[in-house]
Amino acid sequence: MFDAAVAAAQPDLCLPPHLPEPPPGGRLAVLGAGKASAAMAAAAERHYGRPLEGLVVTRYGHAVACEGVEIVEAAHPVPDAAGLDAARRMLAFAQTLGEGDLALCLISGGGSALLCLPAEGATLAEKQSLNAALLRSGATIGEMNRVRRHLSAIKGGRLAAACHPARVVNLLMSDVPGDDPVDIASGPTVADPTTCADALDILARHSIPLPPHLRALLDAGRTESVKPGDPRLARVETRIVAAPQTSLEAAAAVARAAGVPAFILGDAIEGEAREVGIVMAGIARQIAARGQPFARPCVLLSGGETTVAVRGGGRGGRNVEFLLSLAVALDGLGGVHALAADTDGADGAEEVAGAICGPDTLARAGALGLSARARLADNDAHAFFEALGDQLVTGPTLTNVNDFRAILVT
Repeated sequence: MFDAAVAAAQPDLCLPPHLPEPPPGGRLAVLGAGKASAAMAAAAERHYGRPLEGLVVTRYGHAVACEGVEIVEAAHPVPDAAGLDAARRMLAFAQTLGEGDLALCLISGGGSALLCLPAEGATLAEKQSLNAALLRSGATIGEMNRVRRHLSAIKGGRLAAACHPARVVNLLMSDVPGDDPVDIASGPTVADPTTCADALDILARHSIPLPPHLRALLDAGRTESVKPGDPRLARVETRIVAAPQTSLEAAAAVARAAGVPAFILGDAIEGEAREVGIVMAGIARQIAARGQPFARPCVLLSGGETTVAVRGGGRGGRNVEFLLSLAVALDGLGGVHALAADTDGADGAEEVAGAICGPDTLARAGALGLSARARLADNDAHAFFEALGDQLVTGPTLTNVNDFRAILVT
């Protein structure tokens, strides 16, 4: 099922139907950011049958060779100097486009960190510190991106504004709950209806400190993003080419083909990972004990993006934290097996997609002297599943439609 979910979102499959005709007499330029953006650029070159010009930034290890488009690798989830340089060069390249040109913007999840160009008055070190604090805070992806947009010189519609007066076609691979374009890579090529005041509210709600000079920028509204109705965005067209729902439907088809009913609980589930694990365990218990709301056997599928408020010293990972919480709540319940993984192949900062668990998970851990509850309290689920040999390691999948969770009740 996981393989089918990943395959359904591969750029070679989902991108070509949305690629526009090249501009007559003008330039066709590729700009991109995200974990899937290099694979998207390569798919575009194959579709057009020729090298294309442009620049794409992706995560280390996720590069795909292109004939004409330059591929840059940078750090994720905390930005680095390579991403900063790529963002600066991409903005400068966009400003060379004219009215007869077409900017093909290939955007996928991960672009928020990869395309890092601090607003005037902010530094890379300050953005790195802020990013790390947001990741630890338990803020939702929408909240994190709202803050990022308002301390950026390229996100929140600014890249699209730099392309003016060229035509812009955005082809987006969604990794966010609700598939809102403004939250995919923090919306570098779409209008942003949120404000600096919204960003300040999020920082206050999650008790995230901000240097006084950055707070002053937000207080004064000096870093406001590009708003709906801005004339520089009049020639911008946006299409979602891949989304979590499509991948969940592909996974459901695999289960049904094997004779197991599959039920999609939602493609936009958010919340603290360990709390979502407890809720999902409760549903699995009700199915196992009472045949409600579904009869056994069945598969429960869900997507979205949970969060982890880091309080321990472990290696984190929202998918593995969800899975460990699920295993603890199930407490060895027979007949229940689960997988949770990120479709891009990297759960958090780890080069591990996720893990699997079953009725024997806690018993096998106990035999090794591992306490599941202690590891969960320390946000150290990656180490837990690594010790059991139950990690799911795929390497870069070259796509990204967020989290995939499957619970099989036999």
